Amino acid sequence: MKKVYLKRKISSRIANGHPWIFANEVEKIEGDINGGEVTDVFTHDKKFVGKGYINPKSQILVRLLTRNKSDEIDEQYFLKKLTECWEYRKKLGYIENCRLVFGEADALPQLIIDKFNDYFVIQTLALGIDVWKPAIVKALNTIFNPKGIYERNDVPVRELEGLPQQKGFLSEPFDTNIIIHENDLQFYVDLENGQKTGYFLDQQDNRRAIRHIVEGAEVLGAFTYTGTFEIHAAHYGAKSVLGLDISANAVAQANRNAELNAVQHICRFETANAFDVLKQWGKEGRQYDVVMLDPPAFTKSRETIQKAITGYKEINLRAMKLIRPGGFLVTSSCTNLVNPDLFLQIIDMAAKDARRKLRQVTFQTQSADHPVIRNIETTQYLKFLIMQVE
Repeated sequence: MKKVYLKRKISSRIANGHPWIFANEVEKIEGDINGGEVTDVFTHDKKFVGKGYINPKSQILVRLLTRNKSDEIDEQYFLKKLTECWEYRKKLGYIENCRLVFGEADALPQLIIDKFNDYFVIQTLALGIDVWKPAIVKALNTIFNPKGIYERNDVPVRELEGLPQQKGFLSEPFDTNIIIHENDLQFYVDLENGQKTGYFLDQQDNRRAIRHIVEGAEVLGAFTYTGTFEIHAAHYGAKSVLGLDISANAVAQANRNAELNAVQHICRFETANAFDVLKQWGKEGRQYDVVMLDPPAFTKSRETIQKAITGYKEINLRAMKLIRPGGFLVTSSCTNLVNPDLFLQIIDMAAKDARRKLRQVTFQTQSADHPVIRNIETTQYLKFLIMQVE
């Protein structure tokens, strides 16, 4: 059996249950190591820590799967784990659409599985989980007997693990343009070419949170992607809704989604750079009752965190200037590198510069099918905030 021994002084992160073990935290390795294999991990004095998969090409040398010495990592193990994930989501009420597996939060590091009714999208973002892809597909077929399974491994992070980017069918081919239901609405989802796994399930609970503030309101949405927040606003009784996105393809699908839900007379979408347009409209004195922002992460690394802070502050400041007194700002951040406290500080800075007063209505994280593990900071990434703007 291959064995990894940690240095004498291990980080509190590992001791408190975090599954990542970096190469510089390892004292020695016994046995010949091949990337993707499962290894036992011990403290320097040979106390069992856990079992995980190893990759010498990655900065994260070992990702722990279990702390239970009796667990055997085999096909049956993954069937058991996926069954547990499904039972958890069902208990919370996520039946039709959900994140079935949320990586480290479900003790399956770097595995993402999204369930869209009878279709599944998989991402295996580390070598150790990629080698178990056949077992994972077999488990999905056993538990769900799905209509289709699609792989969306066209992400650069795989290259850090020595893996190629790729996408394609893990089942018999099927039409990857599907329709899902959410909150009494319908949305087209492009599993093959949409962002990430095709649709952002993490905001599905937050989209209901705008229900009352948009009633009878003139609403502006920026970074709309395929228009889910905006179409919810129209459904919930907004007077008018305009959505902006820089992607012409996203705007085309957003307009199709508006027609699908018969709200195209209320809700329309245009291709535009939100930063430029919001600045110009602020100068022109345009006003809205509700402005909604759901921007991209702005940063992927700690080295560019200041860029993200600047971007979030600027776009929220411009939004605040467009809101009528007593109106509402709906704003999000989807990177764990900007923690909740920092995000609120950014909003406060934007309000100060915009000379506006804020009243917090709600502050939430991602939907509960994306569970948060307190000592694994990457599992709490989404911030969703509604503020009244005076």
